[in-house]
Parts: sequence; structure tokens; C-alpha cells
Amino acid sequence: MSFWIVVGILVVIALWAIAVYNGLVAGRNQAQTAWSQIDVQLKRRHDLVPNLVQVVKDAMGYEQETLTKVVQARNAAVAASGSPAQAGPAEAALSQATRGLFALVESYPQLKANDNVKQLQEELTTTENKIAFARQFYNDSVNTYNNKRQSFPAVLAAASLGFGPIELFSMPETEREVPKVALR
Repeated sequence: MSFWIVVGILVVIALWAIAVYNGLVAGRNQAQTAWSQIDVQLKRRHDLVPNLVQVVKDAMGYEQETLTKVVQARNAAVAASGSPAQAGPAEAALSQATRGLFALVESYPQLKANDNVKQLQEELTTTENKIAFARQFYNDSVNTYNNKRQSFPAVLAAASLGFGPIELFSMPETEREVPKVALR
């Protein structure tokens, strides 16, 4: 009789360990999938920026410093992709540089009217929105995973099974600034 009690307890422990492990694997995989969605959108943005620079380069001959900043920020963002800690600040710098470029485009009537510039601005705006949604999904997925690995009873086994915390894709302070709008 006591043999079957011991076997029953061992089966319950084994089932619990399997459930905890599978839940942690599912959470980690969802966070990794969410990060890959951010990565896809960041790559799309990285591919669009050189096209925009090329289109505006000739008309903005006196604004080479701004164009250089955009290209440098884009190259830094491409080099930093891979983890949220590396990508966050580089992507914020790229966003700030492209916003500066868009502001300058507004002072060039021939560029504002250029269909290619309009289309690239629209694609970049759409991509920025997709990045924001992907970042929200990623952070939600990471939060769910981290909560799961820190909750009882998973916390008892998570670290020993190799499930460490995953970092959020945080927004640097420069992106938290509210844009200033000039009324005309």
C-alpha cells in the first residue's frame, strides 16, 4: 500500500515538473517569436531609410549634416539589432534622426510634393506603427513569461531548468518626449 502512495506522489511530482517545464518553454518561445516580429519591422525600417535619403539627397544639398546623421543612426541601428538592450537606444536614435529629416522635408516644397517622398514617409509611418504594436506584444509576452517563471510553484524549478528572465524592450527617454506642435 505504501509503495503505491510513493509511486502516486512521484507521478504527481513528475507531471507537475512536465507541466511547469512545458509552460516555461511555451512562454519563452512566444517571447522569442514576438522579438522576431519586432526584428522584421526594424529590418523593414532599416531598408526604407536609405531609399528616403537617396530621394531627398539631391534636393537637400545644404542639409548634408542631417542626411549623414540619418545614415549613421541607421547603420548603428542595424549593427545593434539582436537584443532589446542593444536595439532600444539605437532605434530611438534612428527615430529621432528620421523625425529631424521629416521636419526638414517640410521646408522644401518640391520634396513635400514629390510622390516618392510622400510614399516613403507613409511607409515609414506605417512601419513605425507596426513596430509599436510588435513592441507592445513582445513586452506583454515577456511579462507573461517572467510572471510565470517567478510564480509559485514554477519558481522552484525555473532557474534550475535554465529559464532565466527575459528583458523588456524599453522605450528610451528620448522617445517619451511629447512632440512640440507649432500652431500656425
